[in-house]
Amino acid sequence: MIFFKLFLSFLQIGLFSVGGGYAAIALIREQTVDINMWLTAAEFSDLTTIAEMTPGPIAINAATFVGIKIAGFGGALAATLGCITPSIIISSLLAFIYYKYKGTDTVKSVLKSLRPVTIGLILSAGLTLLQTALFNGTDISASSLDILNLVLFVIAFITLRTKKLSPVPTMLICGVLYLIISLLLQLVIK
Repeated sequence: MIFFKLFLSFLQIGLFSVGGGYAAIALIREQTVDINMWLTAAEFSDLTTIAEMTPGPIAINAATFVGIKIAGFGGALAATLGCITPSIIISSLLAFIYYKYKGTDTVKSVLKSLRPVTIGLILSAGLTLLQTALFNGTDISASSLDILNLVLFVIAFITLRTKKLSPVPTMLICGVLYLIISLLLQLVIK
């Protein structure tokens, strides 16, 4: 039963995550944290970080991670197959339709109308991750604000925008800075 539930949950993610991996993050969170309660908000944040750092699509990495956590290798297989099945079917159909009708105004209009939806899904995922990182997933208030995470976020954002560094070294540098500052703060507090 759990294999079928994993398959169906990630089938929905694969089916409705128009726009790629980052757009799928909000859907993955809904299925894994809100609906099925397979992960906590903190675990989901960790999952997103791991899924972004490992090679391959975020949704596939997330499906594999959640599947293994919930039901071992069989769970990973069920969740991953659920995630990729819609893509295989839809991509095959769309490729056929696109190559047959790519010059028509209808196809151009449909593709143009999907852009705002994709931007909305990515924005929703980004805001959810920001809330988890800056407020530990709790209600947004000044008392629950994690100042260290906010400072690192601002530094990383400015660095990515001005220095054009790759996100991977920026994440590694922020991780090392967080570790060093956290250790120093613990030493000062003791």
